Amino acid sequence: MKIALIQMKVQDQKSLNLKKAKKHIKEAARNGAELVILPEMFNTPYNNSYFEKFAEEYPGESTDVLKNLAKELNLVIVGGSIPERECEHIYNTSYVFSKKGDLIAKHRKIHLFDIDVEGGAKFKESDTLTAGEDLTTFQVGDMKFGLIVCYDIRFPDLSMNLALKGVDAIIVPAAFNMTTGPAHWHLSARARALDNQVYTLLCSQSRNEDSSYRAYGHSLVASPWGNIQDELQIEEGILYSNLDKDYITKVRGELPLLKHRRPNIYEMK
Repeated sequence: MKIALIQMKVQDQKSLNLKKAKKHIKEAARNGAELVILPEMFNTPYNNSYFEKFAEEYPGESTDVLKNLAKELNLVIVGGSIPERECEHIYNTSYVFSKKGDLIAKHRKIHLFDIDVEGGAKFKESDTLTAGEDLTTFQVGDMKFGLIVCYDIRFPDLSMNLALKGVDAIIVPAAFNMTTGPAHWHLSARARALDNQVYTLLCSQSRNEDSSYRAYGHSLVASPWGNIQDELQIEEGILYSNLDKDYITKVRGELPLLKHRRPNIYEMK
């Protein structure tokens, strides 16, 4: 399966972000992508004040754009994430639309990014956002995908649970910053891929030096063997990669980690 990760520069005008996302998605479709992924908070700067300002109920402006593009271009779109408003709550939510334009999955970020690194990044998503509660999977052809958002990747139990549900790949719209990115971006992608013998697909915003929150970039695909299969750097662009279900089967046959688990010994009772 040919996939495309869109690493785009996000600006402070939603209309411009949607226009840019539309342009990149159409380019990916022309180049034969069957599934396209956008980054975390692709329609808004990564800032609590913008989350409130740009939040949308479903259906809304951003999801309508994605739905219509999916149907028009006959491809699956994983809409990175946007701030979703429901009653008094705002969630960091990723929507997935089928080739027919149907909503087939919705993931609300489970783990909120509340950090304070001495001499580095400080951010508190919980000042604005509410945490999600559900695991998310969806099917495209013969491949099953798990969907998480950014900080969710740091919690191995979540990815393991998705692997045990039979996913072949875990999609991670994300926006690591210039403190956490150099330290843990590649490590997290490779570790989750290796531990669970799945592809991990991390899709970031591109680097914007003028932004108050500078994304790390480096959108990538890690293979079930734990190596980086394809990667962008910091610039805006589209990363194309191929997912091979037979390769997953090969790796799991040679090194059957999931079969060798002994949860009766080490899982909490």
